[in-house]
Amino acid sequence: MEDVLVPGGRDVRGTVTEPAGSADAIVVCSPPHPQQGGSRTDRRLVAVSEALTDREIAAVRIDYGPWDGGIGEREDVRNAIRWAADRNRRVGVFGYSFGASQALLAAASVDRELLGVAALAPAPRLGVGLDAAAAVVDVSAPGLILHGERDATVDATPVVDAAREAGWEIRQLPADHFFLGQEGAVATAVGEFFGGLV
Repeated sequence: MEDVLVPGGRDVRGTVTEPAGSADAIVVCSPPHPQQGGSRTDRRLVAVSEALTDREIAAVRIDYGPWDGGIGEREDVRNAIRWAADRNRRVGVFGYSFGASQALLAAASVDRELLGVAALAPAPRLGVGLDAAAAVVDVSAPGLILHGERDATVDATPVVDAAREAGWEIRQLPADHFFLGQEGAVATAVGEFFGGLV
């Protein structure tokens, strides 16, 4: 593992995990809401990064810069994508909860080509100008949406509907918003998704 500072004018730090062999793809992993304890050490992000490295795909789990109402956090994800792409790698993006919405928003607006985007329990809207459900149509890469069938925290239905319309893969898991005991299933699904794209 290697800690990195993501360039872009905000204090964005990440932890990179690399497979034992060489990897020509990397996935940016976006954490849950930073004001609710979300960070790059989130167990769902860690499980996904481990599943990716098992498939010879690198991962970078980021912490957002100072809270900026969602706007700066979207730019943090875009800057992490740019940083990864500038290292001559194909780049995917994954996020959980607030981070899932940010992954979709960044994927729809970043100036780099993406390998794919996977979102776990995405909120459809984070605020004015941050409509993750609407962003789906602007993502040109393949997509995967995962959501819990008992999620009482986030109603992912608008994102799921938009993703289904776009021909994305949809997976519903027997879980609530926190996916307790389901980290392995989440990691396997995300690993298989990106593994099928490289």
